[in-house]
Amino acid sequence: DEIQRKPGIFPLIRYLVDRPGNMAQFLLLGSASRELIKESSETLAGRIHYTSIFGFDIREIETGGYKMLWHRGSFPRSYLADNNEQSYAWREQYISTYLERDIPQLGINIPAATMRRFWTMLSHYHGQLINYKELATSFGISDMTIRRYIEILKGTFMVHVLQPWHENLGKRLVKQPRIYLSDPGIFHTLQSIQTLNQLISHPKLGASFEGFVVNQVMSILNLEPHHFYFYRTHQGTELDLFFLYAGKRWGIEIKYSDAPSKTRSMQSAMKDLRLEKLWVVYPADERYLLDDNIEVIPVKELVEISRELNKNTV
Repeated sequence: DEIQRKPGIFPLIRYLVDRPGNMAQFLLLGSASRELIKESSETLAGRIHYTSIFGFDIREIETGGYKMLWHRGSFPRSYLADNNEQSYAWREQYISTYLERDIPQLGINIPAATMRRFWTMLSHYHGQLINYKELATSFGISDMTIRRYIEILKGTFMVHVLQPWHENLGKRLVKQPRIYLSDPGIFHTLQSIQTLNQLISHPKLGASFEGFVVNQVMSILNLEPHHFYFYRTHQGTELDLFFLYAGKRWGIEIKYSDAPSKTRSMQSAMKDLRLEKLWVVYPADERYLLDDNIEVIPVKELVEISRELNKNTV
């Protein structure tokens, strides 16, 4: 566990894996990406398989209980806390431990207070395009330093950076990436949101719901973040998630509203990207069609997307 703290062990593991007639297998757990643990990718090339393990998702909680998962986040100790106060306190302690111990153990020398301020500032961009120049000006550092800080958070699974989908569509496309904090509970802590009622009345409500759904989709479909894109044109067409699966194109739009309706943007995205199907995910309970290949689906039924995709692999 926490293999990133002992990178020097990888040559030994390679030796044990390569022994003729007596090969060993190992399960290595850690909270840093292969990019941050360079020795693992260099030493164990061709001998190692990486997989991302997410926290709780809606398949693992009580039916209809997604709101607490959304509010508290997917870390087990946060979700299973006896009350909101304990959950919030655990998340605060987790953030402090991550900044004061985990980051330095990776050989990254950034003061914890500086990284906390940056992480908090980045939470205000949750669900938005990354404007490196604006962030650099606000924080008083260079664009390259901003990119380095984001790469550290990405490499320790604290943020997802979605790249825009580019194709020769004859349209002006947005080229900036979009950023989400990986865990909604951590996002709420950095925004000082302590209860569900505070969240419901918060200006970041829509962005919070969008980030929650993005994280749940990645977990339920068991796809790495780099398999997902967003799509946006300067003419106003937009799609929150676009991905390829079983040789076909799929899209997900996320709406925090009571009854989403078909929009011109959805129709344009269907045509531009040649989507097999577009799901519109929202927080209520009804499931209904907007068009032949556009379906509104409740967030608590996200697993149905996985089932439908798997039918297409046959």
